[in-house]
Amino acid sequence: MNITRAALPIAAIVLIVSACSSSAIGASPTPSGTPSATPSPSTDPSALPSAAPISGPVTTPEEAVARIVETEPRFAGIMPFRDDLIGQSSWYKVSRSLVNGDFQVTVRIGWGDCPAGCIDEHIWEFAVARDGTVNIVSENGSQVPNTEWPAAATDGDASRSSISGLATAGPICPVEKNPPDPSCAPRPVVGATVVIRNATGAVIAQLSTGPDGAFFADLEPGRYTVEALPADGLLGTPGPQPVTVEAGSTAMVQLDYDTGIR
Repeated sequence: MNITRAALPIAAIVLIVSACSSSAIGASPTPSGTPSATPSPSTDPSALPSAAPISGPVTTPEEAVARIVETEPRFAGIMPFRDDLIGQSSWYKVSRSLVNGDFQVTVRIGWGDCPAGCIDEHIWEFAVARDGTVNIVSENGSQVPNTEWPAAATDGDASRSSISGLATAGPICPVEKNPPDPSCAPRPVVGATVVIRNATGAVIAQLSTGPDGAFFADLEPGRYTVEALPADGLLGTPGPQPVTVEAGSTAMVQLDYDTGIR
């Protein structure tokens, strides 16, 4: 995967996901000629996660974030931003360009008294093209301690597991175009109710989707069913989705509501 540094800032709309040329992911900006304290991730396939390489076009925020994690495995386990959480130290937000349909992903890692706002932080801005190319637009902040990377939070904790999902509604336009019109991309469903049931059918969590349509729940490993309840103004409601949550991993769920636009 070729990863280049984007030359210009990219206009974005909020939705809520390398071989670096001259700066290392995870290292704070350093003066010219000064070696970075954190090594750059390698583009050697053997240095990437052991999972099979991701292929195909990038069409969802989750796929955009997955491409970034593929280039920097230490991002593994990072969760979408939630404004209802106090002290969320690490998160990502995904938006989509109205110009070319690329995904813009902001990744933030914070540490040090985060319930009070985090003393230090490091922020990356990525652009992920529909063909899967990842570009670093900008990178700022303090050097990230090894123990503060999202992947480090799950090391040695095989019981940590969760479900992370996104609720969107489409179609937005009555006629779909080829290539797709970015302005017709599915919109997030805000405030939708999502119910999670365990293998016996008992409700173990009831969630509300955030401003970006995202929802999240920490769960024990096992089999679950994710149910979306009807949302105001939308004609079609997604059906129940069976999900298997593995120990130490996050199961991703996409809920597709139908706007009824034809």
